[in-house]
Amino acid sequence: MDNDRICHGNKNTNNHITYLHKNNINAVTQTLSAGRHKKPPVIWLGTNTCAGDMLSLLNTLDPTYQSFISDMIDLRYDYLGGGSEGNSSMAILEETQRSCKGQYILIVEGSIPLASEGRYSIIGYRQGKPWTALDAVRELSVNARYVVAAGTCAAFGGIYAAAPNLSQSVSLQAVLDRQVINVPGCPINPEWMVGTLAYLVKGEVPALDNYQRPKLFFGNTVHDRCQRRSYFDNSLFAKTHGEPWCMYEIGCKGPSTYADCPDRQWNGEHVNWPVKANTPCIGCTSPEFIDGDVPFFEHSPDVKLPGIKLTANRFGIFTGAATAIGIGSHLAGSVLTGRLAQTIRDDFPRRKKTKALLRAIKAMRLGKHKKGKK
Repeated sequence: MDNDRICHGNKNTNNHITYLHKNNINAVTQTLSAGRHKKPPVIWLGTNTCAGDMLSLLNTLDPTYQSFISDMIDLRYDYLGGGSEGNSSMAILEETQRSCKGQYILIVEGSIPLASEGRYSIIGYRQGKPWTALDAVRELSVNARYVVAAGTCAAFGGIYAAAPNLSQSVSLQAVLDRQVINVPGCPINPEWMVGTLAYLVKGEVPALDNYQRPKLFFGNTVHDRCQRRSYFDNSLFAKTHGEPWCMYEIGCKGPSTYADCPDRQWNGEHVNWPVKANTPCIGCTSPEFIDGDVPFFEHSPDVKLPGIKLTANRFGIFTGAATAIGIGSHLAGSVLTGRLAQTIRDDFPRRKKTKALLRAIKAMRLGKHKKGKK
């Protein structure tokens, strides 16, 4: 089988995405040049983070990072690349907060630790006292026009909130009583963040899903767009890493992961992504990442539902629902009755089948059906 041909099978879609992204960015820069919008002040705060999201952003190509911070936004504070430190750095934060009320965009990278009064993450010192990440995001968010969570740790807790979570880290939304736009990923794709900010610069919030992720980037599952999807439909599964077939049986989380990685791809010029590089998707943009996705390279247990027969191309959606049920303790009840139910309705247009599936899921939540029962 010509694996190289298959891996390039979505080239047209990739070109289309590249065109849309460039078109969107060009539209924003033109409105800025014409004076119809002003470059918004931006604060990029780092909390409990490995810095991977900012490092990924540095690889943006359309626009380049230099153009991004020169032409699109007014980057006032960058915890990683900023030239100031100590009191000078703190003064920039305070000045932006004071002089740009209701104008600036607060971007937070990393989870928020609650243990030990939040002292697992210190932004700086004020009058000799530590200013914790918890205090900083609560204070800075009050006067921000928009608040954005960069990366899965900020969006959902991520790696820092994984068991045993000694720092008691939580997502940004968990400590703020206002809207947070989530741009997850471990790390983020640069175009996910630049594209989201392009909307905010225009004063618009992109359409969001029930996890507050932009649908533009997180509207479909990895499974839906995967170059190896035809192998799944024809039950051609890899038994070990390196084989060119569908990797669902060796742990791929594509069926339950929402992101456009197969089309957009990575490495600046959209040249590669995990499955194309022969490694399964590990579900890094999902709320359940990381505890709900490990072990990465073992097949997720199938769920059998009585009276339900799913064709192969519906199985991915169902697996997504079942995965979320398995990690129910991580999710609010509204998620199960909201986003998942809507997803199922969207993808199972036949009313009778939709109702049957929802009843089955409800029974599972109540413990009336045993997962994995043959």
